[in-house]
Amino acid sequence: MPGGGFVRLPGGSVVVALTLPRPPLEGAVAGTSEGGNVRVLVHAVNRARALTRLRNLGMRAVYLRGNAQPPTPDEITAVLHHPDGLLWRCAPDRAAELWHPIRALLG
Repeated sequence: MPGGGFVRLPGGSVVVALTLPRPPLEGAVAGTSEGGNVRVLVHAVNRARALTRLRNLGMRAVYLRGNAQPPTPDEITAVLHHPDGLLWRCAPDRAAELWHPIRALLG
């Protein structure tokens, strides 16, 4: 079920979380199967910039409508501690799956 949301942090930046259909890949990524959804986290100055970061990576049809599925505290912590500020993992969450850098999803 695609959806998403955001949280404004005390410093003014935002963390955006989106559940998106998994982009088609030529080869399988470890720990995933073809199809399904992924949960993508983006840390940016504002919501517009977060979506622009994803669009610049080739995810052209990415929109944030509403705030139905904001990032959890664990998701916020994960993206804030990653140097790129862009992470993903399969959705629904698998307990044993770790967060992956975005370039692992896009090949």
